[in-house]
Amino acid sequence: QVQLVESGGGLVQPGGSLRLSCAASGIRVSINAMGWYRQAPGKERELVASISSGGSTNCAESVKGRCTISRDSAKNTVHLQMNSLKPEDTAVYYCKATIRFNYWGQGTQVTVSS
Repeated sequence: QVQLVESGGGLVQPGGSLRLSCAASGIRVSINAMGWYRQAPGKERELVASISSGGSTNCAESVKGRCTISRDSAKNTVHLQMNSLKPEDTAVYYCKATIRFNYWGQGTQVTVSS
């Protein structure tokens, strides 16, 4: 079965950086796209960044200039580099893989606080 496991979250001071990773397993066909979403308590889940099967990347306006998404297709792994973190970046970050349907990881907590 498909499983996505996020890692790399934690507590970081404002202005700091984190590198999140998402490892996909149980996938026997090519992944169409992968992405990162985040959800803060009481808020809707929102897109942070995405990467297509062709390697095209996109970061949301709120994180543009501070975000880099990359993919290691051989390992079915996607990374999210977040720099210059702000308190408003605090959320649970979820990995998503799209094949025929969307598959989600359990999430990793990112807390930005001094």
